[in-house]
Amino acid sequence: MSPYNNFNAERYLMPDLVRAVALIGIALVNVSVISYPLAGGYIHGGLHTTLDSMAFFLVMGLCTMKFYPLFSFMFGVGFAYQMKFADRAGVSFGWQYLRRIIGLAVFGFLNIALLFQGDVLMMYAMLGSLLFFFRNSSTQTLLKWGISFYILQIFIFLIFTTGLYLGQKFTPDDMNAELASISETVIRSHTVYASEHFTDSVILRLQEWSEIIQIGIFMDGLGAMAFFLFGFAAVKSDIIADPQALIWRRFRIVFLPIGIIGSFVGAYIQSLGDNLLSPLNMLGMTLIAIFALFSSAGYLGLIAKWTSGPITNFKVFMARGGTTTLTAYLLQGLFLSLIFNGYGLGYFAKFGAFECTLIALFVSLMTLSLASLWRKYFKLGPFERVLKKLTYLSAR
Repeated sequence: MSPYNNFNAERYLMPDLVRAVALIGIALVNVSVISYPLAGGYIHGGLHTTLDSMAFFLVMGLCTMKFYPLFSFMFGVGFAYQMKFADRAGVSFGWQYLRRIIGLAVFGFLNIALLFQGDVLMMYAMLGSLLFFFRNSSTQTLLKWGISFYILQIFIFLIFTTGLYLGQKFTPDDMNAELASISETVIRSHTVYASEHFTDSVILRLQEWSEIIQIGIFMDGLGAMAFFLFGFAAVKSDIIADPQALIWRRFRIVFLPIGIIGSFVGAYIQSLGDNLLSPLNMLGMTLIAIFALFSSAGYLGLIAKWTSGPITNFKVFMARGGTTTLTAYLLQGLFLSLIFNGYGLGYFAKFGAFECTLIALFVSLMTLSLASLWRKYFKLGPFERVLKKLTYLSAR
């Protein structure tokens, strides 16, 4: 039975629409490092035409570092809902949550090994453990800590930007040696992911993840943690239940233009860098990171506006797909992996950014549609069912 067959309140739509929209944006960003080497993505042969460059520029300005925050925001919202459920059921939230975190870590590990080394579930499991310690915090405390985490992330971006500038100026030989090392990594990625040897791709994915998590936990994880706290605060303050709250209007009218303009400035500066270690490349990414906070808030405001409008079949269809995001997220990785890896259709590094973006858009909409159709007849998505059984083991 569909969760929206007897829909009677706007408040249930917004969280699921946020999840659905986030999944589309995530696919548009992720495809660049599924279809091309992780170290640089499209810069290794995916920007041959004007359409390719335009697609890359638009994704950088509109999507990069903006839709994972929405996903993270909803993780915080889900955390608050789980706390409320445990309280109503009179069971220990701590043990339930621990089992859920373990379940996410297991799904994350399998996703990394089998499908996509840029998986977010493992990082969410790690950061979600920290979120538990904020369970009794006030809304103001959550917001203050969230802003602090985000500022810290920007500070780290600035440190990296400064480090690359100083390295280029004072130790160019070391920088060239590092670029040579990256080139070797890119060649290996081409060889492994374009081949038919699935086992080799598993080994390389695990190796690449073990390397990127050391940086990613700071450059992406701090921002994710910030949005965990923002999402938790949105439930505590009840604004998530009110798509007509004034704050959503402020987000879309004030924050969104600031975020989009700033992000496109960052995307332009990033495009001026002539290699992955260029200070301009990193400066552009830093600006994108700064303004992503405003863009993500603006997108939430737009989704709130969409939510508060008339209930349409399309809106319900999308929201229903948003109730099964774990399944849809894993299916995204599965289909994109099979399209681009050599053990599938073998299109690794063979399409430009424009074609890859269209493929990602199609796959994201298809997986959301499959998830929505599944939920029309079943209470839970297949992977959500497994996670729920593990989470509520002692409460059943």
